[in-house]
Amino acid sequence: MPSHVTTNLQAPWSVVFLDGTPLVSERDSARILELAEDGTAREIGTVTGVTGSGEGGLLGMAVDDQSRLYVYSTASSGNRIQRYSVTGTAGSLSLGEPQTIIDQIPAAGWHDGGRIAFGPDGMLYAATGDAGQRGTAQDPASLAGKILRMTPDGDVPEDNPFPDSLTYSYGHRNPQGLAWSDDGTMFATEFGQDTWDELNIITPGGNYGWPTVEGIADTDGFTDPVQQWEPSEASPSGMVNIEGTLFIANLRGQVLRAVPSAHPATSTDYFSGEYGRIRDVAESPDGDLWLITNNTDGRGEPGPEDDRILRVHPSMR
Repeated sequence: MPSHVTTNLQAPWSVVFLDGTPLVSERDSARILELAEDGTAREIGTVTGVTGSGEGGLLGMAVDDQSRLYVYSTASSGNRIQRYSVTGTAGSLSLGEPQTIIDQIPAAGWHDGGRIAFGPDGMLYAATGDAGQRGTAQDPASLAGKILRMTPDGDVPEDNPFPDSLTYSYGHRNPQGLAWSDDGTMFATEFGQDTWDELNIITPGGNYGWPTVEGIADTDGFTDPVQQWEPSEASPSGMVNIEGTLFIANLRGQVLRAVPSAHPATSTDYFSGEYGRIRDVAESPDGDLWLITNNTDGRGEPGPEDDRILRVHPSMR
């Protein structure tokens, strides 16, 4: 059974590990916290200029191979990705000054995407929502409704599928989970409208159909998901691959879903309804699976210890 890592967080959104130290983003407070071994949370800094409301705010984080912290957040000019140096040692970390990598990603009170991750190729990937403007998802020139691929400095890689464009795949409504299987296959989770949430295999230049189609449609020109769920059973957000299993955090479904990457049309559910809304999952340095609950985000029913981070060994689900 899961054990507590920490409690009493406020709308946490993402957890990453910087040289072994866990860092947590809080969506509404715009704080980044470091967690001590006993679960004590300490603020290392606040991301300035965060103006998002609703689903916007301080969202995803990622760490590169130089121990630099990348942060996706909502500002007055749109969503953006900024890079920070983090100074000090565990227990006394401090957030440095931001360097903006990319900005003016369309933003709104909903459908902001927000997940960022480094792929096995060393490139930075970002999941962006359509910000309520459906047509932008089908426009390769727009940064909305996309999965973007960029260098760590925000430049366009020469082998991107569209010349001089950060767009890696398009036709997305609100993707929020990114992960790669052991063989390098890229997966993404996506919130649907009213019919189907999706698990997709992402290929360069692929068109995933929104807003023309939703879910498995078998329509020429669009890539179908490898698995779909009714939104009431899913609302999939963060995702991580651990030893060939994709673990997916689900909000409305209030479940941890495990999908074998070799058989992605199948799945097994764990902890259904036990911990409420689950926003993110991550692998800790010692190989445990961490779950972030999201019951204080305005859409859940907080318990006395919410929000929490829980730890479970993947084999002890």
